[in-house]
Amino acid sequence: MKNTVATFAKMKAQGEKISMLTCYDYSTAKLEEAAGINAVLVGDSLGNVMLGLPDTLSVTMEDMITFGRAVSRGCHDTMVVIDMPFMSYQVSIEQAVMNAGRLMKEGRGNAVKLEGGATVCPQIKAITSAGIPVMAHLGMTPQSVNAFGGNRVQGKSEEAARQMIEDALAVQAAGAFAVVLECVPAKLAALITAKLDIPTIGIGAGEGCDGQILVYQDMLGLFSDYTPKFVKHFAELGEKMQAAFKAYDEEVKAGTFPDASHSFKIDDDVMERLY
Repeated sequence: MKNTVATFAKMKAQGEKISMLTCYDYSTAKLEEAAGINAVLVGDSLGNVMLGLPDTLSVTMEDMITFGRAVSRGCHDTMVVIDMPFMSYQVSIEQAVMNAGRLMKEGRGNAVKLEGGATVCPQIKAITSAGIPVMAHLGMTPQSVNAFGGNRVQGKSEEAARQMIEDALAVQAAGAFAVVLECVPAKLAALITAKLDIPTIGIGAGEGCDGQILVYQDMLGLFSDYTPKFVKHFAELGEKMQAAFKAYDEEVKAGTFPDASHSFKIDDDVMERLY
């Protein structure tokens, strides 16, 4: 059965945990859906793990649409949430609604995600009024990395914690169906989760959230540039892939691949007539 915003609301009400992973391509989308993941995020983190960029700021609407369209083709029951990239919603409410609409129409998403609290509530309200579900994102919001002075845990002081609680309540009131809490102290994330009627999805925010999300390359050991503290490697596929690539390289250079079992035949009499 298709996972929707109603599924998220029901799981929150029943105390069931929600699973999310990032996804950027058709083949991985099919695997994540087969595993039972509730929702996938076509994150602007693709700038790091797919495009090799140092941050998410250079990711474009065209990038998000291309990757979103690929993922959506592999998902039938899994909800597809697509990130709104940097400066695609900050300029104006009209810009935000138009770009959210593009991610739904051209990217074939089921919902969009944007970063920020009270300051982006007018955009959230306008986008949801247009019939587009919005997932909010608080805490360490990567598009604000320069303003934060780096990737830092957010909400550690009393003032910052109170502001995050207010922002969470504000995005809920504006119409967000869920909110990501990234790099937030576990006790604060649990308090926010208890105060909200909508689900919280944690990433580096402890076990008290209603659900969890990780970048799939991180949890599979595929991305080695850096490993955040909150990441658990559920497999070391990067090492296995490198070993497979090395074995392929060796067999090609040794002339042992391909052999007869990997080749196609032609009748000898046909070949004789070619000489």
